[in-house]
Amino acid sequence: MESLQVIKQRFGIIGNDLQLNRSIDKATRVAPTDISVLVAGESGVGKESIPKIIHQLSQRKHNNYIAVNCGAIPEGTIDSELFGHEKGAFTGAMNTRKGYFEVANGGTIFLDEVGELPLTTQVRLLRVLENGEFIKVGSSEVQKTNVRIVAASNVKMMEAIKKGKFREDLYYRLSTIEIELPPLRNRNEDIHLLFRKFASDFAQKYKMPTVRLTEDAIDLLLRYHFPGNIRQLRNIAEQISVIEENRSIDANKLKMYLPQLSSSSLPMIIENNSSFEEEKSGLLKMIYDLKAELNDLKKVTLNLMNGSKASETEAFLGASQTKTLAPSSQNTNLISYQNKKNITEDASTEEYYNIETVEEDENLSLQDKEIEMIKKSLERNSNKRKLAAKELGISERTLYRKIKQYNL
Repeated sequence: MESLQVIKQRFGIIGNDLQLNRSIDKATRVAPTDISVLVAGESGVGKESIPKIIHQLSQRKHNNYIAVNCGAIPEGTIDSELFGHEKGAFTGAMNTRKGYFEVANGGTIFLDEVGELPLTTQVRLLRVLENGEFIKVGSSEVQKTNVRIVAASNVKMMEAIKKGKFREDLYYRLSTIEIELPPLRNRNEDIHLLFRKFASDFAQKYKMPTVRLTEDAIDLLLRYHFPGNIRQLRNIAEQISVIEENRSIDANKLKMYLPQLSSSSLPMIIENNSSFEEEKSGLLKMIYDLKAELNDLKKVTLNLMNGSKASETEAFLGASQTKTLAPSSQNTNLISYQNKKNITEDASTEEYYNIETVEEDENLSLQDKEIEMIKKSLERNSNKRKLAAKELGISERTLYRKIKQYNL
């Protein structure tokens, strides 16, 4: 078996990220088998490299390898493209046509963006996975094919299953082995390395000196979110290589090529939400008022335990409440409090500490409020952390830390 470094050089993969290396190693180990593989990861992370590795290191490498972008084929023609059609099967079908599964017989077929397949096509694909059979559009004849299927998707498959957009049985047949590629923002040490490689390639392509980043530009590049992943980094390197006359790029110049798609692109930038700030201020005021009332209640309770006068209780409860009590019930309540003077010293101490726990409960209530606010914000924003953080007026990192802290 070829070494990891040799495989990366052979297939043009750049980087030393641990998760990336593990994904490549996983692909090389599963390649000699005929197990179906699902490649997961965001758009632009380079998922197309994994099926190429699997095909070239398998016994099928001398047969056809076909890559199909399922999201780019119209729903009305996807069945014809994959399984073929008979002459006259539909308007415009002038001749019999072989589909990708027939052409790739004995080889490998890569279904990119498999999550975009219509449900009717998913049923046909499941049959191919289960027994290697398919039927052309407009035909009743069952045909056989021996194809290794590698699929990829940038959507969260379990969410698609819950929404009824993807068949659960098909998912489990495709994901016998699942290989996940990390997003570029999680490959911090590889970002500058990739930029230098792209800059060198474009310098050779356009016959001009290679652009280089200053230290502050490198720091800015490493802190950028890269929603488009490697594809976006490559485009940025090409734009700079073509447009900039000065081959030394500082942070101010680099900022021009980093689109501010959202406040999370550069996490330190946080926009203020005035409406939420007003709501938060009102909530905090209510909490402080509650705290003051709890402190007053604690004082009155302590005074009653020590045999204070009823007037102090009335001062706290308010004239409107005390008037509603019948005189006999007031006297009875006061006598019951007076009798507490006969409690032993140990019991009094215990009661005192029970009252002291009010402050702890108060702190817990503040924490509960914070948890409740975070939950509601996440619900309002469909569990999108960057939108919730913007609404809460905190950074995305702080919100992520709170989510981990409270195990939300």
